[in-house]
Amino acid sequence: MNNLDVISLNIWQILISLANLAILFFLFKRFLFKPVKEILAKRESEIQAEYDKAEKATDEANEIKASWEEKMKTADDKADEIIKNAVEKADRRSEVMLYESREKAESIIRKAKAEAERDKRDAQETIKQEIVGVSAAISEKIIGREINMDDHKDLIDSFIDNMEEA
Repeated sequence: MNNLDVISLNIWQILISLANLAILFFLFKRFLFKPVKEILAKRESEIQAEYDKAEKATDEANEIKASWEEKMKTADDKADEIIKNAVEKADRRSEVMLYESREKAESIIRKAKAEAERDKRDAQETIKQEIVGVSAAISEKIIGREINMDDHKDLIDSFIDNMEEA
């Protein structure tokens, strides 16, 4: 029966082993699992806080990006408006300069025409005077007597006026 003693079951020994197991389980749970769970929870909350911080930074960066894109669009619109205004202003200035140059050209042309007309009248008057002088001399030689200068001048003026009309 010695052999059976080795195989035999001792209930007290089993109960003590189970009690040891239960005590070890409670000790591990209290002193090992709880602190490890607390450390893991703390690490998880720190990681979550980092994720939240990163997400907040990403949101702020997206807001800043959107703000800058809007500002860039506004700046582009303002630049286009400034360019448009500058072009319009340059067009107006060129129109004014063109108008002024036309006015100056027309004034120069009017002055030149007036001067030419005056020169023409002066030349006609000079020619009339020469014709009067020459015709008076010719008339004196032909007629043989002296003609009154005023009468002669009136005759020649009427003759020249008739020629101009013709």
